[in-house]
Amino acid sequence: MFIIIVDYVQPLSEVDRWLEAHREFLREQYAAGIFLASGPRTPRTGGVILAHGCDRAALETLLEADPFKREGVATYSILEFSPVMCDPVLTPFFTPSS
Repeated sequence: MFIIIVDYVQPLSEVDRWLEAHREFLREQYAAGIFLASGPRTPRTGGVILAHGCDRAALETLLEADPFKREGVATYSILEFSPVMCDPVLTPFFTPSS
């Protein structure tokens, strides 16, 4: 499981130029079953994406196609973790390790 921290490195006016293309990228990853949740941070300095279903190398390659990264308006930090407990509502998405 991965938490992706997105940090904007350009003004919001530049980020917004690529927002719809970024959202299309997100929709594609939801359809592929990779992304579980995403949204902007508060205050709007970037975003957060929750991902699963691939290894780190595949995720890094996948993120290269995100218009925010491709156009240089954001940088990404990937935090990998192994859940050991979860709310039952989340069990369809991953099996906690023991």
